[in-house]
Amino acid sequence: MVNLKINGIPLQVEDGITIVEAAEKVNVKIPTLCYNHDLPPWASCGICIVRMAGSPRMVRACTTQVSENMDIITHDAEIIATRRTVLELILSNHPNDCLQCPRNGNCELQELAAEFGIRESPYKKVLNALPVDDSNPAIVLNPEKCIRCGRCVKVCQEMQNVWALEFLGRGIKGRIASAADTPLGESPCVKCGQCAAHCPVGAIYERDDTVKVWTALHDPDKHSVVQIAPAVRVALAEEFGLEPGTIVTKKIYAALRRLGFNTVFDTNFSADLTIMEEGTELVKRLTEGSKDIPLITSCCPAWVDYMEKYYADMIPNFSTAKSPQQMMGAMIKAYWADKAGVNPGKVFSVSVMPCTAKKWETKRNDDMKSAAKFLGADTGYDVDISITTRELARMIKQAGIEITALPEEEADNPLGPYTGAGTIFGATGGVMEAAVRSAFFLVTKKELGDVNFKPVRGLDGVKEAEVDFQNGTKIRIAVAHQMGNIAAVLDRIREARDTGKEVPYHFVEVMACRGGCIGGGGQPYGCTDEVRSKRIAGIYRDDEQSALRCSHQNPFITQVYKEFLGEPNGHKAHELLHTGYVPRELYIK
Repeated sequence: MVNLKINGIPLQVEDGITIVEAAEKVNVKIPTLCYNHDLPPWASCGICIVRMAGSPRMVRACTTQVSENMDIITHDAEIIATRRTVLELILSNHPNDCLQCPRNGNCELQELAAEFGIRESPYKKVLNALPVDDSNPAIVLNPEKCIRCGRCVKVCQEMQNVWALEFLGRGIKGRIASAADTPLGESPCVKCGQCAAHCPVGAIYERDDTVKVWTALHDPDKHSVVQIAPAVRVALAEEFGLEPGTIVTKKIYAALRRLGFNTVFDTNFSADLTIMEEGTELVKRLTEGSKDIPLITSCCPAWVDYMEKYYADMIPNFSTAKSPQQMMGAMIKAYWADKAGVNPGKVFSVSVMPCTAKKWETKRNDDMKSAAKFLGADTGYDVDISITTRELARMIKQAGIEITALPEEEADNPLGPYTGAGTIFGATGGVMEAAVRSAFFLVTKKELGDVNFKPVRGLDGVKEAEVDFQNGTKIRIAVAHQMGNIAAVLDRIREARDTGKEVPYHFVEVMACRGGCIGGGGQPYGCTDEVRSKRIAGIYRDDEQSALRCSHQNPFITQVYKEFLGEPNGHKAHELLHTGYVPRELYIK
């Protein structure tokens, strides 16, 4: 431990932390732009300068570690004037079109400019007239707004290990660009959106599809159907001033109906459906002695994109089960429409996801038109539009809906009710835990006594465990989240396979974003591990309060198989609920 003072306040903190982190412990906010809790500090912006008492020398608080008997001054007239100058210089190279910016009202630069009372700049405005890159189906890059804080580059390279973004040029001509200065849509980008989630300004943001949704909602010839993902229910409330992890599921159902959706379903139902398909696939591979072990989950589209580019040799190990979003889309048009007496060609299917990559997934390949192929009719893609949690929040605000004051409503049947297993899909380890609950039943024909499988919970980058099915069967599992952590798991599998050794795992869950979907690239801004932990806690509260907590126990899942699909992994299920993968180059040619 280290003893020091911050603005005259004595405190004791652990050795090795930075001044910024120490200041947080006494509720002193040191302004920052390049600093982010998820990333190693690199002192790019210079706004966090502080100094030691009795010294004129200023240091950057984000990279300076505390030491014994430090006496730190975080605010005085000279420090504030210096910070103001830094902000004025940044603003001199930044557009003034705040009213048209997607981060208007939620921009860290705008907030600091307001706090420092900057009304005019003493410096000449110098802009580089850089074009907007909208070649990517999920995210948009506007380099003109880049303040060169470096967060997006560090996220893409160090957190995600994708290397789709880099800096080009130097000084005032420096700019953010996709790798090799190709269009972002042709780069190695996997559409995870973590760059957008960490950008402090409007330089990178999700592609906004709300106008398309509004247009469909006001088209009397369309029947608009919507589904909401597990992680949306524990994050949307943040956009309306509530605590992260607050569960507002039934208020979201009500808000969606007030927006004009004719039918409201829940992706948690199709998460239950995914477990039936994926769990059956796992049991089949194990019992038949398949060489394609381990089975690797396929729910995360950014991970699918990454795998096809970086680990195409593992395509045989990938589960062919579609994601819950795509399963729901197929079931809406191929099953529900007929049951409800709605022309499937007039169904407009919308998903609300915590993820930007889901926008790309809706049109990933022709398997995403499975309902059209099944029906032999032009019903378009199974999911017409996917919007993020942030986009839904904007639509609710545009419609003047006070979501916190809404009465609670239920989702529609039969694709609405879900079990606790369906909801935990939103957290890292959740897919694995849900699969274990049902795989145990599929193998032993007995219900698992304690359904809480805690070894796969938490924010450790890689989690390993063994499941004993108590019939001589033991399953070794691994859970990896945040793309940069994934190579360690896959390289172990590769090494064992290539050397003829026994593979270390039977089942592997992968999610691209830290914390899983609760930390997705389309969730409310300002995500930290503290926020992620609160969202995860909300997910598990929803699970614990569910009357049924295993996917195979959902009576509506049973009904769907009995009335329509036949059996898990059967012919019709494969036609509608499964997909394939192909090796792809890092750069689109």
